[in-house]
Amino acid sequence: MKLQKNSKLVMIGDSVTDAGRVHPIAEGLFDPLGRGYCCFVHALLGAHYPELGTRVVNMGCGGDTVRSLKARWQTDVCDLNPDWVSIMIGVNDVWRQYDSPQQPETHVPIREFETTLRELVVSTRPKVKGIILMTPYYIEPNRRDPMRATMDKYGTVVKKVAKENRTVLVDTQAAFDKALKIYYPGTLSWDRIHPNQVGHMILTKAFLDALGFKW
Repeated sequence: MKLQKNSKLVMIGDSVTDAGRVHPIAEGLFDPLGRGYCCFVHALLGAHYPELGTRVVNMGCGGDTVRSLKARWQTDVCDLNPDWVSIMIGVNDVWRQYDSPQQPETHVPIREFETTLRELVVSTRPKVKGIILMTPYYIEPNRRDPMRATMDKYGTVVKKVAKENRTVLVDTQAAFDKALKIYYPGTLSWDRIHPNQVGHMILTKAFLDALGFKW
C-alpha cells in the first residue's frame, strides 16, 4: 500500500468525481463524499486498512475541464494541505468538442490540456507525498468511434505526464475495456460517461489496485 499512515487524500476532478458530493468541501460525517468512486475508495480503505486512518476529501465539480481545475487549484487543493492528490480530468475537455461543436471556447485543445495538466502536477509534486493521475475514459468499445479515439489521445497525454513525473497512474480506460468484453456500454452508463454503481466500482478497483491495495 502506497498510502502512509494518517495521509490526507484530496480527490479532484469533474462530475464523475463529484458524484453528488457535499459542497464546498466533502469530508466527514453524514456521507458527504457522494455516490461514486471517491465514496467507495474511502469505505474500502477504512474497512481494509483501518490502521492507516486515511482522510479522503472529495473536491470534484461537475462540468470541470483542466482549465477549471487550474482556476480553483489553490483553494481546492493547495489550501487543504493534502498528503496525496488524485486527479481525474479530461472528459469534458473532449466531450465539449462533440456535444458543443459550435462553441469552440468551451473546447480544450490537446496541447493546452497537456501544458496545463503538467503545470499543475509539477507545481504540486514537491509539496505532497504523492500524486495519482487517472486517465479520462469513454465507455465505448469501438476505438474508431470519434469521441473514443480523441479520448484515447487525451489519455495518452495523462500517461505521458504521469511517466515524466513518476506519479501513480490509473488507466481507467483499460479497466472499462476489460469490463466491456462482457457488458454493453449502456449497462454501465446511460451516456457512456457517468457510471452507475458497477461502473464506479470498476473505477474504484482500478484506483486501489494502482495503490497496491491487498484485496
